[in-house]
Amino acid sequence: MNQTSKLIVTLCMALANIGLAFADYPERPIRFIVPFPPGGATDIFSRTVGEKMAEVLGRQVVVDNRSGAQGSIGSRLGANANPDGYTILFAHQGALTINPHLYSGLGYETLNDFVAVARGATATPMIIVNPSVPAKNIGELVALAKQSPGKLTFASTSSGQQLVGELFKISSGTDIRHIPYKGGAPAILDVMTGNVTMMFASVTTGLAQVNAGKLRPLAVLSTKRNEAIPNVPTAVEAGYPELSAAEVWYGVVVPTRTPSPIVLKLNAAIVEILKLPDITKRLKAVGLEPSPSTPDEFSNQIRADYARWAKVVQTSGIKAE
Repeated sequence: MNQTSKLIVTLCMALANIGLAFADYPERPIRFIVPFPPGGATDIFSRTVGEKMAEVLGRQVVVDNRSGAQGSIGSRLGANANPDGYTILFAHQGALTINPHLYSGLGYETLNDFVAVARGATATPMIIVNPSVPAKNIGELVALAKQSPGKLTFASTSSGQQLVGELFKISSGTDIRHIPYKGGAPAILDVMTGNVTMMFASVTTGLAQVNAGKLRPLAVLSTKRNEAIPNVPTAVEAGYPELSAAEVWYGVVVPTRTPSPIVLKLNAAIVEILKLPDITKRLKAVGLEPSPSTPDEFSNQIRADYARWAKVVQTSGIKAE
């Protein structure tokens, strides 16, 4: 056996030993940090997936809500956790790809401190207006905004929603005013009462009011229609494909240096879970679209969105509010 052959055999044996070393993972409960408070779509996703992960992996998965600073506090905890696979983090587009461009001193660097495990689902934003607004689609809304620059207003409860508004302004060449809110309920209420013109809210957030006729949806900001409101056209259909970038994703990441065999085992579990009919039905019922991926696919999406939102922040000159 020549030297090259010996090296190949040695490498194969080493890789096999690495696999065996993690064959029994997990051997104790897994902590699933969710950087948002209980309730809402983020909680529904994390608890639904966490519960099934416990069944698939054979160990308890403990959901640990650590909210604050629009997801940054919990994300920092996830970044600084021991990279042994026993702490996983709910990955949210806003916390990982938007906040770093708006806030300093977050305590984590998205592209350096996390390893992507899997994308889990997408949450489709939609443009909702008070029924009294004389616009039935995006084109009419843009025309209305251009007739009265600075008069129309949009509500937001997070930096992510605010940036979607800025993306709308850039894409449509309009001037609409941002009105920040501390919570979704008062923001939705002010759109319903006509105090604010519109909101770029997730389908999950505004679905009940839309179904009750208290809000009018003009479009979903995605490349395909949402099953919860199938009659509402997409931004692409409306002629504003740039707005489809506003689609929000949920997923799972782990701290950098988490061993690859663990990442792959977690990915396999999540992908398996998201293909189950009962899980798919539960998520779609609240406006979430299951969207499992490989670790590499999710990593590429995080990097692409990180760069995309950096440009929006730079172009708009937005400041955190």
